[in-house]
Amino acid sequence: MMKKTISRSRAVFFGLVTSLVFSLPAQAGVQIEQWQTAQGTRVYFVAAPSLPILDVQIDFAAGSMFDPQGKAGVAALTRSALDLGAGQRDETAIAETLADLGAVLGGGVDTDRASLSLRTLADVRTREAALAVLREVVAQPHFAEDIVEREKMRTVASLKDALTRPDSIAGKAFWAAMYPQHPYGQQASPESVARITREDLLAFHTRLYNATNASITLVGPLSRGESEKIAQSLSAALPAGLPPALPPPPIAPAGQEVALAHPASQAHIYLGLPAIERGHPDFFALQVGNYTLGGGGFVSSLVKEVRDKRGFAYSVYSYFAPLRQVGPFQIGLQTQKKQAGAAIKVVREVLENFLKTGPSAEELAAAKANLSGSFPLRLDSNAKLLANVAAIGFYGLPLDYLDTYRARIEAVTAEEVKAAFARHVRVADLITVTVAAQ
Repeated sequence: MMKKTISRSRAVFFGLVTSLVFSLPAQAGVQIEQWQTAQGTRVYFVAAPSLPILDVQIDFAAGSMFDPQGKAGVAALTRSALDLGAGQRDETAIAETLADLGAVLGGGVDTDRASLSLRTLADVRTREAALAVLREVVAQPHFAEDIVEREKMRTVASLKDALTRPDSIAGKAFWAAMYPQHPYGQQASPESVARITREDLLAFHTRLYNATNASITLVGPLSRGESEKIAQSLSAALPAGLPPALPPPPIAPAGQEVALAHPASQAHIYLGLPAIERGHPDFFALQVGNYTLGGGGFVSSLVKEVRDKRGFAYSVYSYFAPLRQVGPFQIGLQTQKKQAGAAIKVVREVLENFLKTGPSAEELAAAKANLSGSFPLRLDSNAKLLANVAAIGFYGLPLDYLDTYRARIEAVTAEEVKAAFARHVRVADLITVTVAAQ
């Protein structure tokens, strides 16, 4: 059985420190220092001297958009297998070493990127031991044949289970319809994962987990010199290489309706279209406007019209999800099958009305007050700060992005909201996916 014990004194201390992280006051400003290693890895560092914890994240442009044709799922399998044996350690040794150090290895994979994160106590002895594990995991994974087969079986089982759930079925169909000719629409399936081999994982890792395709983010009680030394050691462990070429930008398909059968008691409905990429100047106007449309919970127009006035759904929402290339605008809800058509009609009417009128003066003020006022909560722990700075680094956003966020929100006008929505949201081009009993 895998050993899970940690020395009591270290476990208690680390637990106390971690609890303090989540009680920190919001920071007035975030000073991000940026440089490149000798190998070309971009580095982003924030000195956080208040707590003896170091947070590190390494991001690669190695998300599912880079899956080989016909083998969707390679990116996710590659990332999941990294810490299941690497360097001189098998998966048990990796887990035991981290547990003994009181360190935590995390991360994940999405459409754009694969990430590895490390949280460790910042004293030199502990952090060096934890960083040694991170270096091995990111640069020297085993991808042992038996481990790969085991993870494939788990993934196939999970995908088969997802195919029984209406929300998952709707989500896959929605992305496939929005991105029919783009990798964002390529979905892992039991069949595609079954075709993946150990050699596919090795090739994917060799191609994309390289120094120039990486960005490193550090948050903790370090000097600039210490952070440079850590970043250089991580970068030097990676092979040389190049960032991958991006595919042509997505071309928005014509509006369409997709209806899929499922015996669920509720109809699951998604509406949307490809809308905006990360860093687009219209983001702040869209963010403010969406709060009024469907992002503001009970005060949003969609909730008032769909839920409160008509009782069609318990929950209805909208949001923008900008990606490296054009990401989606999405509206989602669940309702009784017999009401699905009427609910969709109301949603479209609310959206059309918002596109014509935009937010009222009162709605605009409320949206800006909420988005600006709640923003410090996104920076009230080292972990949240790490995630935000890592996104800035990966997507190439301005270094003052966090410092200027509230001012840019507060500067948005109703006219800018209307103009931005008109540029990015077209009712005639909406993709509508409904999963319900036929």
